[in-house]
Amino acid sequence: MCGRYTLTNVAPNLLGPLFGVEQVPLLSPRFNVSPTQDVPIVRVLAPSAPRTIELARWGLVPSWAKDVSIGDRMINARVETAAEKPAYRSSFKSKRCLVVTDGFYEWKKLGTGKKQPCRIHMPGETPFAFAGLWARWKNAEGSTLETFTILTAEARAAVADVHDRMPVILAPDAYGPWLDPDEQRADFLQSIVAARVGDDLVVTPVSTRVNNPRNEGPENVRPLFAQDLP
Repeated sequence: MCGRYTLTNVAPNLLGPLFGVEQVPLLSPRFNVSPTQDVPIVRVLAPSAPRTIELARWGLVPSWAKDVSIGDRMINARVETAAEKPAYRSSFKSKRCLVVTDGFYEWKKLGTGKKQPCRIHMPGETPFAFAGLWARWKNAEGSTLETFTILTAEARAAVADVHDRMPVILAPDAYGPWLDPDEQRADFLQSIVAARVGDDLVVTPVSTRVNNPRNEGPENVRPLFAQDLP
């Protein structure tokens, strides 16, 4: 599962080339992204259209949902079943996105019964992309809401000691076919997520202040030294 993540480097001249987006909006650094918040995703809205980066609410609300609150329970989708589940099936087929990030949090169980928060990131702290699905929901008044979920899979070895599942991290050369709304071959899409990366992820213990989703700021990602650990 993935219930919290970060995007600390939001420089347009970095995110634009990394994700193939020409126009990157002004974004604020995020050190504790939480469900139901609006955060940036990359998507292609129509065949041959350019990639765009824009804000969407974390927690997918299917188009047929009667109430937006269903999204609170749909922040993650298991990659093993997302193509068949009614809530995700349509999005997996043609509404796929990249969730822009540079790390995510998991909590490692300690022998004391406590949990140590850890931030999991690339060795060079570079931004990367989770595989995501998006949906557009319309209320009775006709207003629309853009939402998304993060695909998860069994944890890579680097993360398995902390948690048994983790977000699907796509390699950059997979961005194009994953975003292409014309690409709807189920076997091919499954091969993309199966080829996910993450063997070189770094697990860094951080402060328990991340336990509270209201706590933002760079203190959240500051590594704890051995003498600071429980």
